[in-house]
Amino acid sequence: MAEELYFIKTNPNIAKINLYNKLCREEENILNFLQNDTQTHLETIKEKVKDSVEELTKEELSNIFSWFHALYPSDHEEVKTQLFVHGIDLFYEIPSTEEAQHFLQILSDYEKFSQQHLDYIVNAQNFNQFLVYGIFFTEILTREQGKENILSDYLKPDYPDLYVLAENQSREQNFDGNKGLILQHDFTELYDLTKFYKGSIIQLEHQ
Repeated sequence: MAEELYFIKTNPNIAKINLYNKLCREEENILNFLQNDTQTHLETIKEKVKDSVEELTKEELSNIFSWFHALYPSDHEEVKTQLFVHGIDLFYEIPSTEEAQHFLQILSDYEKFSQQHLDYIVNAQNFNQFLVYGIFFTEILTREQGKENILSDYLKPDYPDLYVLAENQSREQNFDGNKGLILQHDFTELYDLTKFYKGSIIQLEHQ
């Protein structure tokens, strides 16, 4: 179960220099955070970073996150700064376990009914389509509470199929409107942060 949900953009050019050099300088330290704590595994990670940090598996990236958190255990902002310096931009996060699980449930339902699988690393255009769906879905859920989302009205003419899908799912899913209200903020923020982005988005569940 995800305790936190991270959303990441990467800069492979920076990572292949800064992160690669850090891995080389601090080999003994990073080995403690690898599930398979062998030198061979570390060399594999280094080669991936040197080529493109986006080649890392979800587990390998999660291990790197654990390593950085251990380096700065009492300063989450410094963790984010250091990750950014090393080519990993943690641009948004959902720190609540319950909230993260509800977000992932909406994602799972979207994948099922749109027949589109969004892997842990996905291009921003496909991710943005899901966010638009999430904006529609949460707006429909919270409408009965008198909460309006102007962004939903703005997007509706451009994404009629996604709106119909969200309407259908809102009728079928037993989803608490209060949870929808909380998640509406997440979907809107993520949409604003990614609508003009052309690269890949990484979604990382972190324990």
